[in-house]
Amino acid sequence: MRGCSYAPLHKNVPSELEESDCRAIGLDLMRVQFGWPVGMPLVRSLKDGLWEVRSSLPSQRIARLVLCFHEEALIVLHGFIKKTQRTPADDLALAKRRMNEVTR
Repeated sequence: MRGCSYAPLHKNVPSELEESDCRAIGLDLMRVQFGWPVGMPLVRSLKDGLWEVRSSLPSQRIARLVLCFHEEALIVLHGFIKKTQRTPADDLALAKRRMNEVTR
């Protein structure tokens, strides 16, 4: 089965993920929600209020969720499959734009 079948990840995570990958991302996100503050290796700061959740997937790929906190809520802004060591500037810019929309 392809794709994430549950709503919290549906809009901001790539649709080509296997269900087991979605489950792994969901578990990592749950660890952040219920265990905050969390540090490396699961979460790292991207500065300016953005945080990166780092998930190693069963499919041997690496996923990243970029999130922020607003009014005591965790907001997932963007998700992508990591293909390079650095966070791509386009993905970071998209997350910043979305954060600005949420925090207005």
